[in-house]
Amino acid sequence: MSRMLVYLKKWSVCGLLMMAASASAYSAPKTVLVLGDSLSAEYGLNRGAGWVALMEQKLKAEKVDAAIVNASISGETTSGGRARLPALLTQHKPDVVVIELGANDGLRGLPVPAAEANMRTMIELAQKNKARVLLVGMRIPPNYGRQYTDSFFGMYKTLSSKYKTPLVPFMLDGVADKPALFQADRLHPAANAHPIILANIWPHILPLVK
Repeated sequence: MSRMLVYLKKWSVCGLLMMAASASAYSAPKTVLVLGDSLSAEYGLNRGAGWVALMEQKLKAEKVDAAIVNASISGETTSGGRARLPALLTQHKPDVVVIELGANDGLRGLPVPAAEANMRTMIELAQKNKARVLLVGMRIPPNYGRQYTDSFFGMYKTLSSKYKTPLVPFMLDGVADKPALFQADRLHPAANAHPIILANIWPHILPLVK
């Protein structure tokens, strides 16, 4: 009987330690890497006014423990993001990677298959490094014709379906059709547009970090 009690105590302690370790891992802060272009890099805005900074503030207000790394660069393309991502994954070891890229490819008329190939590489790299991916979709003006515009927009849904990643269909929903929400260049959203952008992204990012 005494041996049985010792045995049971031993396994009770082991079980408690395993539960504590599991709880610690579950509650560990998530690192979110945002890989984007000027729409995420606060182009033309005061620091702290862009949607990424607003997201960080909102997460803190809701007591969600997450570290945000904003690796966005104005003018970034899918090829630039693909080239930079390996080093960023090694350095930051993110739990979540937000890919907000493609707008500059579309504005330059880059063939959609080329942009899609770059996006595929980024998604696969992130997933190989055990990071969950959030795709942020974009529409572009019809400068290159309806077929190109539709193909470009459809690229995000195709990738989301193939890799089973959550998708923000269009980050500028509720903004793109309101000229008053843009800066003087008519390309970059003004500060008062970024809370709307965050509202579009928030329902998709929250489940990944909470």
